[in-house]
Amino acid sequence: MPAPASPAAAGSTTGSGAPLTIGAIPDQDPEVLQRLYATLADSMARASGLAVAYRPVTDYGAAVSLFRTGDLDLVWFGGLTGVQARSQTPGARVIAQRDIDEDFHSVFVVNTATGLTASQDLAPLADLRFTYGSRTSTSGALMPAYFLSRQGLDPRGFPGGPGYSGSHDATLQLVASGSYQAGVLNEQVWTSRSAAGEVDPAVRLYARTPAYHDYHWVLGPQAVDRLGEDLPQQLSDYFLGLTVADPDDAAVLDLFGARRFIATQESNYDQIQQIGEQLGLIT
Repeated sequence: MPAPASPAAAGSTTGSGAPLTIGAIPDQDPEVLQRLYATLADSMARASGLAVAYRPVTDYGAAVSLFRTGDLDLVWFGGLTGVQARSQTPGARVIAQRDIDEDFHSVFVVNTATGLTASQDLAPLADLRFTYGSRTSTSGALMPAYFLSRQGLDPRGFPGGPGYSGSHDATLQLVASGSYQAGVLNEQVWTSRSAAGEVDPAVRLYARTPAYHDYHWVLGPQAVDRLGEDLPQQLSDYFLGLTVADPDDAAVLDLFGARRFIATQESNYDQIQQIGEQLGLIT
């Protein structure tokens, strides 16, 4: 089935040779993503000498599909979509993750009208109208469902069935409005929105999940064929070389909610692959 159409490439920068097209799962508001990846594209182009362009996509599935077809060269995937992309694209390579991605968490949030206060007991959520993020979000669906099941709850057994908001920002908005009484999103979005004063007072943090590995950069084989065998090392050197001591680098890291990028490997996502296979999300 053809991948859904996506908007034209944006945030292009000038460099030499064929362009490197970067993308990302649309896990936040489009305006936030545009600012983040335009900044990254500029930084990467200056460091590498390549032309770099950011291409926004419509949904998580489109990111995986466009990576498989080679329309996206380098993609910022969540844990589950990264595993899906690599399983569908022989020769794909894991490049880097943020420091926070080796110890990542989701947070369950509730509307204050529920009367619930912070607790690690997830059982009270079972009777609430509940929304996940995207169906294939690691931090907004897969791992929260796993942790709910570990406490004996049916992750699909919420009244009327769970909702799927499509993004972490949308989850916050739906819980704030009362459309859903509770939801789950990734901790990095919760932390950044809270620090910016953008979380509605009607939304309260309820619980934090145990840690797991999550987001990471994945490079497609077509990009290596087109731009050279040294491309993976070049990109790894770029990401691992970003430092908060440099103002331009710090601007990129701040947008990613990290202090640095670190090396990673496929085995870090084995748990996610096993859970995804159990749920029929990876075949």
